[in-house]
Amino acid sequence: MTEFAQLELDGNVATIRINRPPVNALNKQLQDELAELSGECARRADIRAVVVYGGEKVFMAGADIKDFDGVSAQDMQRRAAAISQSVDAVAQIPQPVIAAVTGYALGGGCELALAADFRVSAEDAKWGQPEILLGIIPGAGGTQRLPRLVGPAKAKDLIYTGRFVDAAEAHEIGLVDAVVAADQVYPTAMAMARRFAAGPALALRAAKAAVDGGLETDLASGLKLESYLFASLFATEDKDRGVKSFIANGPGKAEFVGN
Repeated sequence: MTEFAQLELDGNVATIRINRPPVNALNKQLQDELAELSGECARRADIRAVVVYGGEKVFMAGADIKDFDGVSAQDMQRRAAAISQSVDAVAQIPQPVIAAVTGYALGGGCELALAADFRVSAEDAKWGQPEILLGIIPGAGGTQRLPRLVGPAKAKDLIYTGRFVDAAEAHEIGLVDAVVAADQVYPTAMAMARRFAAGPALALRAAKAAVDGGLETDLASGLKLESYLFASLFATEDKDRGVKSFIANGPGKAEFVGN
């Protein structure tokens, strides 16, 4: 049983719900629980999409700074990889993942949202990587995922200054994919997730693997990866269903079974 994060199922959609009041600060136990639940989502064929949600008030206001007080460089050398890996576990979920953000997504919270495929933000949410204000830098993917998403100059602005940005600016720079009223954040994320959950599960996993894998390599290697994944889908039942439905009824009418 986990204490600060729970896995909730609604049909084929799973929600990783973070619940560590008052601000869902990311401590070691929560890191471990996020990694555990992410691994469970990855293993389960009945889960076809995932929402990461911190509740109505706050997504995650960052790391638990008390955990850093008195910690030496030698101690953090031993702990840093585990911090990064806990957030990376969310990025490694092979199904589509949507972060549903209310309140604050700061520091580790912003990094957790960056690990998702899409980010839905409340209109009044605040985003940022304020680690520089503590005399450190992001340590759970912020210096790597943020520039890949918004470009190096905008990422350096946020990381170098530690400033907070509102949802409108986050959307303008490409950090956020949708901005809605706070009470619509979770319903909007769930609607996105249900749309993916109704799709061809293996093809969606392949698409995610192709995009994410291609971003980490050169174009020629990415094209080889794409070709391999493309061909592998011709062994699936959903490919047969999709092609036959298209021929008979046109696009967008197929009913997929996830095999």
